Amino acid sequence: MEVVLAGVELRVVRMTLARPFASARGTRRRRDVVLVRAIVADGPDGWGECVAEPEPTYWPEYTEGALHVLEHHLVPRMLAGRSLREVRGHHMAKAALECAALDAGLRAEGRSVAAFLGATRPVVPTGIALGLTRDVDALVDAVLHWHGKGHRAFKLKVAPGWDVEPVRAVRSTVGDEVALLVDANGSYRSGDDDHRAALKALADPELGLVAIEQPFPPDDLLGHADLAARIEVPVCLDESIASLADLETAIALGACGAVSLKVGRVGGLLEARRIHQRCRDAGVSLRCGGMLETGLGRALNLAVAALPGCNLPPDMGPSERYYTTDLTTPFDSRGGTMIVPDGPGLGVEPLPEVLDEVTISLRTIRTEQ
Repeated sequence: MEVVLAGVELRVVRMTLARPFASARGTRRRRDVVLVRAIVADGPDGWGECVAEPEPTYWPEYTEGALHVLEHHLVPRMLAGRSLREVRGHHMAKAALECAALDAGLRAEGRSVAAFLGATRPVVPTGIALGLTRDVDALVDAVLHWHGKGHRAFKLKVAPGWDVEPVRAVRSTVGDEVALLVDANGSYRSGDDDHRAALKALADPELGLVAIEQPFPPDDLLGHADLAARIEVPVCLDESIASLADLETAIALGACGAVSLKVGRVGGLLEARRIHQRCRDAGVSLRCGGMLETGLGRALNLAVAALPGCNLPPDMGPSERYYTTDLTTPFDSRGGTMIVPDGPGLGVEPLPEVLDEVTISLRTIRTEQ
């Protein structure tokens, strides 16, 4: 696959969230997203979405920083035919640029991202991620709302002091047929006896969890390995895995039984494909994680979630779960499943009228003649 780029367009869009999102600076109702458009000299253009958040709270990257490194370092190198590896880190920005170029190439070939990755399923199950709520009743109400729409898998955020009780309440409400996973975002400490006791309690078979995601900080692989040896529920690593090399270390230590695979976090589709294969070889379960993507990123995630090694429920819901108006034709769920796009490239592209309305900045970098 080879495309000749005439330039790269960097666009920031401001999306209105369907529901307020709690952040370190308070409640957010909008989200700024960096979009990358690969402009092809003779063929269809390609699109990529940068999943960096406004603040570096989940990952070191953030929206404004990603835009800066794309404009001043990554795009100039790509247009000059130089390797993006010259720039250290900045995985989310690199992933967006790689996706745009791959999308353009695959569109020209008439091949889908799902086919390129080796996806084997035309549909994937949904998985609704729910954050911390004001009380247990509010969490149960949220679960019942989405359960009533046909969704049968949920990821519940947990933290010290908010773990066993809310999970038990949800399990007793929805019964055994619903898959439950908890995500701590590294909020527990492996050296704290109370924290270890709480995590062991979460692994009680009566709660029926399919995995406990990222209980300790990203760099505490030894803590994760110790926990994994003490409980039967798989420890699922998210922020700890930024590359295939990180995965190799985690496997060698016995630190994970599962991985939450996020294309942006690991630097792009090519690295994600390598990680998927290594997990399959090692018998490590996989799930496709989400980052509040628009329809562009959701199309990408659906292709990843359709890979044969992704055997745990993904972070995947319909467009209505995330934005009042999506960038693309909205993604809907049908009986707790979603269709994997099979059109060329991502299989979707931004709706022009929506794109124009939500764009707040635009910069085009052209290939030097």
